[in-house]
Amino acid sequence: MATSYSYVLFLKSPRSPPSLTTPLSHNQSWFQSRMIRRTKPISTVLSVIKAQTNVRKEDIVIVGAGIAGLATALSLHRLGLQSLVLEQAESLRTGGTSLTLFKNGWRVLDAIGVGNDLRRQFLEIQGMVVKSEDGTEMRSFKFKDEDESQEVRAVERRILLETLANQLPQDAVQFSSKLANIERSENGEILLELVNGTRLCAKVVIGCDGIRSPIAKWMGFSEPRYVGHCAFRGLGFYPEGQPYEPKVNYIYGRGLRAGYVPVSPTKVYWFICFNRPSPGPKISDPSVLKKQAKELVRNWPSELLSIIDLSPDDTIIRTPLVDRWLWPAISPSASDGKVVLVGDAWHPMTPNLGQGACCALEDAVVLARKLANAIKSEPASVESALRSYGSERWPRIFPLTIRANIVGSALQWENPVVCSVRNNVIIPKIVRLGPLLEHTNFECEPL
Repeated sequence: MATSYSYVLFLKSPRSPPSLTTPLSHNQSWFQSRMIRRTKPISTVLSVIKAQTNVRKEDIVIVGAGIAGLATALSLHRLGLQSLVLEQAESLRTGGTSLTLFKNGWRVLDAIGVGNDLRRQFLEIQGMVVKSEDGTEMRSFKFKDEDESQEVRAVERRILLETLANQLPQDAVQFSSKLANIERSENGEILLELVNGTRLCAKVVIGCDGIRSPIAKWMGFSEPRYVGHCAFRGLGFYPEGQPYEPKVNYIYGRGLRAGYVPVSPTKVYWFICFNRPSPGPKISDPSVLKKQAKELVRNWPSELLSIIDLSPDDTIIRTPLVDRWLWPAISPSASDGKVVLVGDAWHPMTPNLGQGACCALEDAVVLARKLANAIKSEPASVESALRSYGSERWPRIFPLTIRANIVGSALQWENPVVCSVRNNVIIPKIVRLGPLLEHTNFECEPL
């Protein structure tokens, strides 16, 4: 039976008052039952019993049913651990376009048993072509020439989410479950209160709630930082078959770049990245978004404009690009007690290396293995396992976040002299693809 007091941490106030903090015993097992204090009056004991009847007990709760949340849930499921995924939306948020997965992402998908299901639906990308805004080819690469083991495919976000979710037990995802408050009891267990009034008590909480993560804010993380450019994205649809070779096509201008890549026999993903001093107002009208996107590249290669024209309205989005640099000894840790972050909730990064989703998948399997080993061997070591996860992942995540930012900034140069050097010297004569893809090396054994 739980003791009759806990301290409340509201999402609007990420850190609790010091005077309310109760030290936790590192030797206390997370399965250990807690006895009612004998010195409490009978009326207090009865009130505790009554209050607890409205709280549902869960071992592991994952907040967010995006790529990170579903991959973490499936990784735990493969290792024999049940979890509950809370999703604030009424169904899987399958809107949006596609994302690029390199070989490290595919190794994780193979490890959790869904790689081949997805491969059958998406084209393997053979290489990349870099062009100037007038269509002149500056450089081309073949991925296999640089790394025989490389595997690159653009994957529809909707299909990836549905594939992951379909591998989970029927009731593993609970929709319409938006988080309102977090409470931490004196023994470290976490009370989650939802907007609809539901209350859950979890032994471990995994925050997979995205770039604007309330759980990350509660843990003391700063808001992600806007990097100075925004991106339009869309998915061109060719019901009779798209005409493009399986290559990534990049087009570089001044303060502006674009690209497109075939996803499947009938779909082509495209993006336009442009400089802007502030994110600007949110625009939800797809016809306005399409018009703005086309205006930016109106004199660029015609195939890009054609792909944009053939994009259904519900696939076109515009987002500001943000990241968070996890400075050592300054940024909070990935875990706080029995609360831990995965994916964008912990380390949002710009998409310039195509590693956001790949790193979230890596996080999922690393965390699941450490958590499963801790629970099966000695439950009291759960907090140590979460700290170990953060220590292992940080040296990988931090450099990638910085590198993605630097690459994006270099590709968004506006100075005409600098752009000329980039287009005539750096890209055609200096850049080597192999070293740029070394970060896609990641070993991952099947779960």
